[in-house]
Amino acid sequence: MEIAVFSTQSYDRQFIDAAASNQHQIHYIEAKLTRDTAVLAQGAGAVCVFVNDQVDDGALQVLKSLGVGLVALRSAGFNNVDLAAAKRHGVVIARVPAYSPEAVSEHAVALILSLDRNIHRAYARVRDGNFALEGLLGFNLHGRTVGVVGTGRIGACVARIMKGFGCKLVAYDIKPNTACTEIGVMYVPLAKLLQESDIVTLHCPLTPETRHLIDADAISRMKRGAMLINTSRGAIVDTQAVVDGIKSGAIGHLGLDVYEEEAALFFDDKSDQIIRDDLFERLLTFPNVLITGHQGFFTEEALKAIADTTMANIDAFAKTGKAVYEVTEAI
Repeated sequence: MEIAVFSTQSYDRQFIDAAASNQHQIHYIEAKLTRDTAVLAQGAGAVCVFVNDQVDDGALQVLKSLGVGLVALRSAGFNNVDLAAAKRHGVVIARVPAYSPEAVSEHAVALILSLDRNIHRAYARVRDGNFALEGLLGFNLHGRTVGVVGTGRIGACVARIMKGFGCKLVAYDIKPNTACTEIGVMYVPLAKLLQESDIVTLHCPLTPETRHLIDADAISRMKRGAMLINTSRGAIVDTQAVVDGIKSGAIGHLGLDVYEEEAALFFDDKSDQIIRDDLFERLLTFPNVLITGHQGFFTEEALKAIADTTMANIDAFAKTGKAVYEVTEAI
């Protein structure tokens, strides 16, 4: 079967080629999937997409007309897919439900440590020959309260790591995880978590219910000066509200690996361009903000697991018409 892989980077080729069997012909496309670029999948029976590809009704309609029967996501999240339209057009959607929770959770903790001890600022200072410690005062993690919002595989892994630092752990999830309660995590309402936590770290999927979960009202409930970390999906955070929270001192530190308008920015080199997103540029002016470009998943182990599972979905679809990890509206 021919496969069109959209949003291709060099590392995608490396790991997908290693995982692919000889029964498929793979065509790599650098462009993102949209209703305008979907025509590039001409001749393919399946397309492979990433988090910022637009699998909406328009794109699905074009893909179906070309004979594409499967959209294989190289991600766990599927908020960029119109599932109702996929069902209507008869296109199967498959995802990678779990690849390496350690990859994302360790990155979240790296953001916490970097912000806490001002590593990002210290690195820049030392390179400039400035060894002054003024403005770099941090705090001990031991004894601090960490609030984990979303305790699936990644959230549970973050909880285990922070437990090792001697932190008190509270969590919020509509489905408590026994693996978390067994290590002493206490589940509380979201409002109580925000009120008590020195660090709030987000690990929930993006759904209509979680969109802008952290808004102005939520920030007003947070412990003043708390740290906020988001390595899940950008739109869980209301960026304007967060900017206002940083300016007022309500948020003491902010670490982001995702951004709600990241589709126009992340995964491309824009160092020689003017960034026209004023809100994003405003975030970059704060010394207590650390942003990475959606690299939480970016480890050798995670990329191998993503490629292996993606190809397993494609192989199964080619043989049976069904993917191993199909996405339905019931998920």
